[in-house]
Amino acid sequence: MPTPSSAAEPARDCPLCPRLVAYRQENQAQNPTWFNGPAPSFGDPQARLLVVGLAPGRTGANRTGRPFTGDHAGILLYGTLIKTGFARGVYQARPDDGLELVDCMITNAVRCAPPGNKPLPAEESQCRPFLTARIEALPRLKAIVTLGDVSRRGVLRALGLKGSAAEAGHGTETDAGGYRIFNSYHCSRLNTNTGRLTPAMFEGVFERVRAYLGE
Repeated sequence: MPTPSSAAEPARDCPLCPRLVAYRQENQAQNPTWFNGPAPSFGDPQARLLVVGLAPGRTGANRTGRPFTGDHAGILLYGTLIKTGFARGVYQARPDDGLELVDCMITNAVRCAPPGNKPLPAEESQCRPFLTARIEALPRLKAIVTLGDVSRRGVLRALGLKGSAAEAGHGTETDAGGYRIFNSYHCSRLNTNTGRLTPAMFEGVFERVRAYLGE
C-alpha cells in the first residue's frame, strides 16, 4: 500500500534541522514576502518519473515555493521537460505561470534551502524519510532522475541501499530498489556555464527516460 502523501511533505514550519531553521528565519526577516519554508514536491501524483534535486536555492524555490522555480537551474530543467513531453505550458519562473508536469514529479532530497546551497550530511539524513515517503507515495513510479551524485546517493539511501549501489557520473543508469535510476550532472549555473553540462547532454537523459517508459 502506498505511503500517504502527507508523510512525504514536511510541515511548513519543520523544526528538524536547526541550522536550516535559522537560515529560514534569517531569510524570513530579510524577505518576508518569500515562501521561506520546505519547498513542497510539484507535479503529477500518478507520475512514472520522479526528478530529484539536492535542495532549494535561496532565491529559487525558497523564494517561490516551487522546486527549481525562479533560479537559473529551472530554465534548463523545465525547458527540457517541456521538450521531452514531461511538462506542458510555458515556464515563466513563477509558481502561477500555469506550467503543468505530465507523468512527472519534481522534489528535492533536502527540502529547505541551505546556506551556500550545501546541506550537511546530517541534514540530508534528517530529511531522508520525506524522500523515502515521497517515492513510496507514487504508485506508478518507474524511473528516477537524480541531479548530481549527492542526489543519487540520497535516493539510493532513501531506498534502503548503499550510496554506492549505483554508478556515479552523468548519463549512468542503474536498476535499484525496483526503479530505474538515471543520473545527470546537476543543471546548475556552474555546470552549464562551464560546459560541463550542455543542453544536449541534459536532454539526452530525459530522452532515454522517455524511451524506457514508452508513450
